[in-house]
Amino acid sequence: MWFIFALLSAVFAALTSILAKIGIEGVNSNLATAIRTAVVLIMSWAMVFLTNVQSGIMDIDKKSWWFLILSGLATGASWLCYYKALQIGETSKVVPVDKLSVVITLILAFVFLHEQFTAKSLIGCLLIGLGTLFMVI
Repeated sequence: MWFIFALLSAVFAALTSILAKIGIEGVNSNLATAIRTAVVLIMSWAMVFLTNVQSGIMDIDKKSWWFLILSGLATGASWLCYYKALQIGETSKVVPVDKLSVVITLILAFVFLHEQFTAKSLIGCLLIGLGTLFMVI
């Protein structure tokens, strides 16, 4: 089931790039990011209330709050940079570089979460890195 959601995430991320590139024309990238973020905020809270899990907010511990806040700040920084890159660059080059996040995530997961880094993971990271390089040069 996780694979289906991950695949849907990739499809929606692809749509995000195309729709954003079209929508950002003539719009300041920071303003565009704010509009996108407001829509995501409304959609997220709608899902919380639709699934009736809003009472769980009181059960979140202090550590989780801090890491969720830090994750939100990282997301915001990522989106601001992504929209600026989309505004001034070609989508076909911006998106592959953005997807280097896969490689960076695997490295960070190994260092901080102590997840396994296998030969298969290493080969995958190298291929993603090489693929990105070929796409942008």
